[in-house]
Formats: sequence, C-alpha cells, structure tokens
Amino acid sequence: MLVNMREILDIAEKERYAVPCINTPNMETLRAVVDAAEELNTPVIIDHAQVHDSVIPIEKIGPEMVKYAKQAKVPVCVHLDHGVDFNFVMKAIRLGFSSIMYDCSALPFEENMKNVKDFVRIAKELDITVEAELGVMASSAEDTHGDAESRVLTNEDIKEYFTDPEEAGKFARETGCDALAVCFGTMHGIYAEPPVLDIERVKEIRAAMPDNCRIVMHGASGVEFDQVQRAIDAGCSKINYYSYMSKAAVKFAEEKIRETEGKIGYHELQEAVYGLMKEHAKEVLTAFRNGK
Repeated sequence: MLVNMREILDIAEKERYAVPCINTPNMETLRAVVDAAEELNTPVIIDHAQVHDSVIPIEKIGPEMVKYAKQAKVPVCVHLDHGVDFNFVMKAIRLGFSSIMYDCSALPFEENMKNVKDFVRIAKELDITVEAELGVMASSAEDTHGDAESRVLTNEDIKEYFTDPEEAGKFARETGCDALAVCFGTMHGIYAEPPVLDIERVKEIRAAMPDNCRIVMHGASGVEFDQVQRAIDAGCSKINYYSYMSKAAVKFAEEKIRETEGKIGYHELQEAVYGLMKEHAKEVLTAFRNGK
C-alpha cells in the first residue's frame, strides 16, 4: 500500500528500528526492493534521486514506483531524494509521490529554513511528508549528488560537516518538516576508510529536535551494521542506503559474465542480478529492523 513517511516512521521511532530508504533507478532494483519488503513483511521507502534523472527520467520510473507501492502487501513510501529544483519537486508530486526531500542545504541556513517552511505549507495540505537537509553532506568522487566538493575524504575530513544539534532543533521547529537529514559520520558515495559514527551527537540532535521530526542518516551503505544499529538506538529512524548495493550488483554481474565466458543471455543476467539485489535488500531490511 502507498503511504507517506509519517505513519511508518512514527512507529519506527517508537519501537526503535529504522526504515531503509533505497534508490530504485531501474525496474530490477524496484522489483528487488519491494519484493524483499513483502517477503519480510516490513515497510520500506523507495526513492528516485533527482541526479538519477539523466539515467531514467522520473516520468518513466515514477509511475512504476507508485504502481508497485499501491500493489504491495506492505506499506511502501514513494520518496523523492535530494529534490533541489522546485519545479522538479512539483513534478514528483503530480506523479503521485507521497514524500519529498526538498534539499535546499546548499543555501545559507536562514534561506534554507525559509524555503523548506514555505514548502511544508504546500505539502501538508496534500498529506505529503517533507524531508530537509541541514548543512552540506560530504561526498566522495564516486558519488553523483554533487551537493559537496567531491574528493577523497578521511574520517577527520568528514567531521567538518557534522551537524550542530542546536541548529537542527531550531530548523526542525521553525520549518515543521517531518524528517531532517543530518551528518554525524557518514557521507554520500564510497568511503576511503571505515566510517566512524558519532553516536553521542545523534543523541544530542534527537534531544534538541521536536518529537514529531525524525532523524535521517544518508550514506549508510558501507557502514558496519552494528554502528547503524547503535545510531538507530540513539534515535535515527530513516536510513538511506544504495551505493554499496549498486556496487555489489556490478561485481556480481561481472563475475557471472566471466563464469559463463560471456554466454549468459541478457535476460538471464538481469534476473540473476535481481535475485542478488533482493537478497541484499533483505539483509538491509533485517539489520535495520534492529532485532524487531
């Protein structure tokens, strides 16, 4: 069933688990993620990132995402990830997306806050949930979000992007957003060294924010699950995951082609990758349920 984020994240926060938000930029990934959630009988968030529009336009993948969500046996939220252009955001709403990340994080604090606050007024009337981002999250060279300088980053470098708890609290109260993406040790893309999360900062951010706003972790793929689970315990209830799932699929496809000496059919390769991605999604869904 198609839902917005609020109803599934409220339960996740209360019961101390997190709902994964996984990019679905093609039909194989879309099928894999929704099928995994159905097999495990757990909610999931599927998203289309604006930066993926050059790969597959939202006009093509968006209606398929909404259709799969409506037909699913479990709650599925259809979310726009890193919508930086207002016209693009409105396009997602017209296509039936139930949740929007309106990302104005590249703007100064006050301007970011004003833009999100204005958009929240529109979204609330449509029963659409709103995620925002505070500050600019670090990105590796392999990432395509383009919302920060792309370079090789150490854990010390990532600390430059950490979110201030007091600013997070003010931003959430003033805008009325449903969820806020913050930085406490993760980044977009591929890590140069094993990431280290600042769990105490998560607790401080949670304490500073209003009860009805949820903490979001971006860049979770590549982070050890035990650290992710500690972040969940500290108050993180939505977690974005994709880069390492995509990387695993590419590696799997390369091995399949090598094993068969290139004799595998494209349709066979496609279904094999779908199977791999479904199992990967199930592993993530199980880990983020945090023992529930």
